[in-house]
Amino acid sequence: MKSRVVFTAALAAVLATPAQAHVKWFCAYDVAGQPEGLANVLCDDFISLTALAMAFFLWACLLERSVLGPMAMAALDRSTTWLRRNDEVIIRGILGYFFVSLWNIGGILMTPELKTDLAWVPWMQLAMAACLLWRATLPLVSLGICVLFGMSVQAYGTFHLLDYPIFLGVAAYLALTGLGLRPFGARPLDVVRWATSVTLMWASVEKWAYPSWSFPLFEANPDALMGFDEMFFMRAAGVVEFILAFSLVWTPLIRRGAAIMLCFIFVSAIVGFGKVDAIGHSPIIAVLLAFAADDARAVPGRALVRRVWLAPPAFAASLAVFLGGYYVVHTAIYGTGIL
Repeated sequence: MKSRVVFTAALAAVLATPAQAHVKWFCAYDVAGQPEGLANVLCDDFISLTALAMAFFLWACLLERSVLGPMAMAALDRSTTWLRRNDEVIIRGILGYFFVSLWNIGGILMTPELKTDLAWVPWMQLAMAACLLWRATLPLVSLGICVLFGMSVQAYGTFHLLDYPIFLGVAAYLALTGLGLRPFGARPLDVVRWATSVTLMWASVEKWAYPSWSFPLFEANPDALMGFDEMFFMRAAGVVEFILAFSLVWTPLIRRGAAIMLCFIFVSAIVGFGKVDAIGHSPIIAVLLAFAADDARAVPGRALVRRVWLAPPAFAASLAVFLGGYYVVHTAIYGTGIL
């Protein structure tokens, strides 16, 4: 009975729009405030949810190794052919929409909560959108993103910008694509995929550390909780987001499936939160579409077998690193207690 409740809550977390909206864009927040103590985070519900997520992840890995794995990959290859052939154009086009939108709104560095009163910033963003039209000028867009990221760090602090390493990943993607480089054999798409995974794993910890930031969203939309307690629901939402984010750096079928699910989550959030959410999440939606269409099969058979059995310890280690790292870094910067 308990496992059924946990599963239902996890599924609800995937489908619930408020849990997946970026809370800093819609609610009051205090990055320097005291987070939930680790003793409260590591409760029985959290352990049950992470155990369920680990079991599901292992099952997905075994499925990929079964006869159904190649069939699923072939089906994905056929259904995403157009996306795969045009992934660079799609990413550049959606990023163009993103920067033109920032220019139109004005007063925003990169995401809705990162404000600026510098009059030249919107015009720089418009110029960056124009530079996306040609591959040769993509490194200039990359440089512009790095400038905006640096300005955001200066204005809002390092800890706040740890929410957004995806922008550095996008900057690297654009620079490598424009220059035709593959450092250490890594494709530009692989670089931004790792940055996206790190971004979402870090963001999932925030759901456990500061669940109360999202409570006003649930007050406005109580049906989203589907009858569950707010704290339990946020724990489930964080676990679901973490396992999907971790999956982006795993085996080919696993990461494509995770990209599809994450894309569905972020697109569905736009329905509930409108234009602000559409603009803010457009870069991540762009790269998730490319990940879903990516037909690379760089993992040989033996390595794929090893990754099946490495899945649970790798997931557990990543969870420990990100959860512990979040609290250690927060304590080092702001001096708040961990427990």
